[in-house]
Amino acid sequence: MDLRSRLGNALKEAMKAKDSDRLSTLRLINAAIKDRDIALRGEGRESGVSEEEILGILGKMVRQRQESARAYEEGGRLELAERERAEISVIEEFLPRRLSEEETAVAIDSAIAEIGAGSLRDMGRVMGLLKERYAGRMDFSCVGARVKERLSG
Repeated sequence: MDLRSRLGNALKEAMKAKDSDRLSTLRLINAAIKDRDIALRGEGRESGVSEEEILGILGKMVRQRQESARAYEEGGRLELAERERAEISVIEEFLPRRLSEEETAVAIDSAIAEIGAGSLRDMGRVMGLLKERYAGRMDFSCVGARVKERLSG
């Protein structure tokens, strides 16, 4: 079952169960995807958002909520931070399993070897390949530093 179908089914189930918190998060996800669909149609792409792009949207939503939760905690607004974390858990249900540290290291090494990267100038190509293959499965803010370290060392 594709990601859009899974999201649609989850939305219907949340409506039936009258789970308002889950329902609002699922509606936010659908709205973000539809916004991107509309933007792509304006650019002449009628097919809409691909699975990989949906994963990217979900990953971005998780990062935004993690930043918000940290800001709320620093401001002493623990109930708002907890709400952000609840939204993160709903969004992560639709993301593929995160790669472990070891799997991430292997993925970085194989991408570097595949591209033949030898210096920091190749970092963009390595990151592009990793994002293409592992969208939503690794934390690219941490991966960037690891790739940089591997290419400079």
